[in-house]
Amino acid sequence: MRLLRSRPAPPAPARPGDVLAEAEGVRVRLGSREVLSGVSVAVRAGEVLALVGPNGAGKSTLLSVLAADLPASEGVVRVHGRPAAQWSAPELALRRAVLPQSAGLSFPFSVEDVVRMGRAPWAAVGPDEDDAVVAEAMRRTEVAEFAPRSFSALSGGEKARVALARVLAQRAPLLLLDEPTAALDLRHQELVLRVCRERARAGDAVVVVLHDLGLAAAYADRVAVLREGRVAADGTPAGVFEDRLLSEVYDQPVEVFPHPLRDGELLITPRRSI
Repeated sequence: MRLLRSRPAPPAPARPGDVLAEAEGVRVRLGSREVLSGVSVAVRAGEVLALVGPNGAGKSTLLSVLAADLPASEGVVRVHGRPAAQWSAPELALRRAVLPQSAGLSFPFSVEDVVRMGRAPWAAVGPDEDDAVVAEAMRRTEVAEFAPRSFSALSGGEKARVALARVLAQRAPLLLLDEPTAALDLRHQELVLRVCRERARAGDAVVVVLHDLGLAAAYADRVAVLREGRVAADGTPAGVFEDRLLSEVYDQPVEVFPHPLRDGELLITPRRSI
């Protein structure tokens, strides 16, 4: 007798402001080190949340916890309102898509094949719209022109954009992106953050780890500033990015100015002594 497995159900459409991921009092220990110390943060549909802070502050660890890829030592993590551990892997794949810092593949897949991997969670769900979704993801990340090329032959920045296209093709309502602009030139940094804003306007929740505070100030609805495994501040860029806080967090004098040409935007720069 053949056992029939139930198909994973796709997520119900989120409403603006719905919490799609949250951490409450989360602690994470890696070996003898406590990497996160009582962190609480909520990720809402319709917004871009930027995680910023110095190296080693816990940004990538928090992203992994919110993605349910790394279990918390203490505290509660929920994805779409349910404790993370209660979701099966196929159910999670329909609800959140994760872009890690590095994208490495051992086999000579083409660019299109890599992007098409993002459709795997939908194989058992349907309807079959893979071709259109893959083509749209490649168009938006400007990788369609080298669709037949081998992924391993691409530059670091090109690989980063292909990896983002894979995440977009997954069509999950929660996007978790770890330093997606790190390998990109100026033009494509802006392109990636514009895509993040577009996904938020369409109703998705986007969490992005950034080192560029200027990009965070320009594109994020909220920022969470991490320092030594704790959230030092959480709020709008205008409310959080101020000289004293950033100078303390980064152990470097920082100056914040209103943008001279664009209302509501900020210029953030280290204070130099020369």
